[in-house]
Amino acid sequence: MFEHLDLLAPDPILGLMAAFRADSDPRKVDLGVGVYRDEGGETPVMQAVRAAERDVLEHQTTKTYVAPAGNAAFNEAVGRLVLGEGHAALSGGRVRVVQAPGGCGALRLGAELIRAAAPNAVVYVSSPTWANHVPLLSGSGLVLERYPYFDSATGGVAFDAMMGALDVLPPRSVVLLHASCHNPTGADLGEDQWRQVLSLIRRRGLLPFVDIAYQGLGGGLAEDAFAPRLLCAELPEALVAVSCSKNFGLYRERVGALLSLSQTGAQADAALSHLVRIARGLYSMPPDHGAAIVARILGSGLREQWERELAAMRGRILALRAEAARALAAVCPHRDFGHIVRQRGMFSYLGIDKDAVRRLREQHHVYMTDDSRINIAGLRHENIAYFAAAVAKAIG
Repeated sequence: MFEHLDLLAPDPILGLMAAFRADSDPRKVDLGVGVYRDEGGETPVMQAVRAAERDVLEHQTTKTYVAPAGNAAFNEAVGRLVLGEGHAALSGGRVRVVQAPGGCGALRLGAELIRAAAPNAVVYVSSPTWANHVPLLSGSGLVLERYPYFDSATGGVAFDAMMGALDVLPPRSVVLLHASCHNPTGADLGEDQWRQVLSLIRRRGLLPFVDIAYQGLGGGLAEDAFAPRLLCAELPEALVAVSCSKNFGLYRERVGALLSLSQTGAQADAALSHLVRIARGLYSMPPDHGAAIVARILGSGLREQWERELAAMRGRILALRAEAARALAAVCPHRDFGHIVRQRGMFSYLGIDKDAVRRLREQHHVYMTDDSRINIAGLRHENIAYFAAAVAKAIG
């Protein structure tokens, strides 16, 4: 049966990871894979996570399945984390939360729910967007289209072009929106721009599908959740895919959730019934360990410790952005890299061509994706000067 399968090319990011690991040069710099790293180049386990994990293991009495909807304490805590305490949609009983295997699982659950409700719906994603958005959403059978988002000339959002494209979409179209820390560009909408997006969505009858994967790593927990809080307060329906990989450092535990907002409590219950059925058919039951850790942190005094650690991570990223921009300005006075400071989160487009990216990899052992997306958190203070000098040589 399998003898006719062709060997597929490796995923670009996974291939980049393999090439980096095989490189023996001590100067090598990995700016490709999208994980947070500390000054030692490690992806640390947060102290709040260690404490919560010990507590979970000490008090855990069973390893039986959780429900298809997941850990109830986790679902409640994540709803409050994303939407904020006392949010009208929560108090009004219009939100249902389903735990998922990571943000990826949440995105796929949302796509499957859309397909169940409207099989002919079209999902519009930003150009560019996170590479895995396309297979995750289209794998459900939905059709994907693009809307303009990034302005390469300024390193910011091409807001007029974006709004012009969204303003002609047919009613009931789905728009995938990055809440903050846009992946891969780091270019975010401002609060006034989000209000304009809200007005357009309401006027055109569109469904927002918000991906919030970096809450707390851009401007802060509340600042990074401005978009889902606004949209869920003002619209009848919305979907929000949540990841706990980055802000809790729980990458391998696969912790995520899908928030579904409906017009009424009865409609919310109906949506939940479909999500539970979809989850049962995809993976049956979600893993509990990481979700139990998050629930313990958010429901105890460990939350303050976690917020301090998260703030330190955010501060480190902001400091790296500023230092990298200064270093590049010093060695590349003919190029403007100021957008690196203006952007938020872990990622930024460096804005160099594929040949320069190849030269960086082959001649200077600096690894990034072909579109020149860099993971700012992959830099260290000790190698920023080397990185900047390598960029200057690569672009000539």
